Amino acid sequence: MTPARSSPRTAAGARRRQASAQHVDFSSFLLQAQNSKAKIVGLANAGGDTTNSIKQAAEFGIVEGGQKLAALLLFINDVHSLGLKTAHGLTFTESFYWDLNENTRAWSKRFQEKATNKAMPSMTQAGNYAAVLHYLKALEALGGIRMTAPRSSPR
Repeated sequence: MTPARSSPRTAAGARRRQASAQHVDFSSFLLQAQNSKAKIVGLANAGGDTTNSIKQAAEFGIVEGGQKLAALLLFINDVHSLGLKTAHGLTFTESFYWDLNENTRAWSKRFQEKATNKAMPSMTQAGNYAAVLHYLKALEALGGIRMTAPRSSPR
């Protein structure tokens, strides 16, 4: 977890932790970041560590105190699981958002209809779809691949 730079040239501070621990308590890091008065508290972690950090930051009132909270890796599904109250004021990036424009809404609706949980796609799901689609289009453009008959099982 890193308190982000307070200006384009100055970092307010940085804190690291061991990557192997489970269920890490980020409270000491968050309190240090809060006390630094940095404009932005950057969360350079992932998965459960990020969501736990965001929950703890909400408990400490970091955003309510005027600091911004920025997660470097977070999925829209995580925001839904955190809830609006906890995720309020959070900044994060997405490479795909289902409600961005008419094209993303139309594609996402088709995805949602086929998804078992009827959820809108995340950026990872949309990215995987795009990668496979373009791979298949490349194969088609090259004339496909020559398939041979399956071999019988080895003796």
